[in-house]
Amino acid sequence: MSVSPTEMTDSEKLAALEKALLDESAGPIDLPISLLKTITGNFSKAREIGQGSYGVVYKGELPSGGTIAVKKLFPIAGMEDKHFKSEVEVACLVGVKQKHTVRLLGYCSEMQQVMISYHDEFLWANLQQRLLCFEYLPKGCLADYLSDASCGLPWTTRYQIIKGVCEGLHYLHQRRIIHMDLKPRNVLLDDNMTPRIADFSLSCRLSENQSWAISEDMVGTM
Repeated sequence: MSVSPTEMTDSEKLAALEKALLDESAGPIDLPISLLKTITGNFSKAREIGQGSYGVVYKGELPSGGTIAVKKLFPIAGMEDKHFKSEVEVACLVGVKQKHTVRLLGYCSEMQQVMISYHDEFLWANLQQRLLCFEYLPKGCLADYLSDASCGLPWTTRYQIIKGVCEGLHYLHQRRIIHMDLKPRNVLLDDNMTPRIADFSLSCRLSENQSWAISEDMVGTM
């Protein structure tokens, strides 16, 4: 008899996550926050590898020796749910075979009870925790490599990055997905300096009859 994802133990979920890291055909899996706390040292400051407008990214270390990136979204009222769903939905729509988009390995959405201070009293409150797990790309983001023509990356590598980003965008646009916040910090690089487009929290998916859309909210990077 097969076991449903919600009935799996933390150790079974960990095994599934380690398998997904090695198997590029595997889709994102639902993960418990207890497991993500374990692999990030309870979201230790020492494991922090980046921070953006909507969350903090931690390095998650697996028992097998593998490494993943765990993004913990900030609890921004009315926004975190939208950003969370956009990331997961785009990952499922894009699929796992596109080499120029970052792979989403897993996700977590759990309600927790936390103690908060309110008017000199301590109260229990419900806090929705939302996290996303991505493949870890050791070379960081493109923003770290931008320089003038006299130094920095060889031109062959620069061309490889430009071409890869264009191929990734073309793939997204063929699936009617607009990134909405493409910038050097959202282009990550693997060991071979192959670019991967990341952060689909603001992305927009057009319907079949749409060729454009007007955003009513001022979001993204100026």
